[in-house]
Amino acid sequence: MPEFLDLHGRTNKVVRAAAEAAVRRHGLHLGQDHLLAVLWERDGSTPGEIAAALNVTTPTVVKMATRMATGGLLTRRRDDRDSRLVRLWLTDTGRALREPIEAERRHLEEKITADLTETERRHLMSALAKVHRSANDLLDGPPIEPAG
Repeated sequence: MPEFLDLHGRTNKVVRAAAEAAVRRHGLHLGQDHLLAVLWERDGSTPGEIAAALNVTTPTVVKMATRMATGGLLTRRRDDRDSRLVRLWLTDTGRALREPIEAERRHLEEKITADLTETERRHLMSALAKVHRSANDLLDGPPIEPAG
């Protein structure tokens, strides 16, 4: 397996497990924190708007929102001007999770990058942003044919 893909895959797996443990302490599943983050910034978004912001499918958001509505974190309401649209609105419980979830994420990031210097952190973030753009471009372009 190519070195970058192997290291990235192993790193992603342990970081996801740590992130999952962090959000579970607040009764969430991984990914629900991202949906909440969109609503913390743009409460009343549609599932399609949230899906676009998170780069996931609308059915994924709908399924997640159903679980979160059952948990009392958000409500669904028809749009005032277009009754075909459904908008997702935070409840007080969903709003109250902002501070503890953001604190958990900051703490996790600090712990994971604790052995890096400030310069190394900046380089890592810059490099990851470039890797993300390149990988995202692959999804928009023609499939890559394997070498050889």
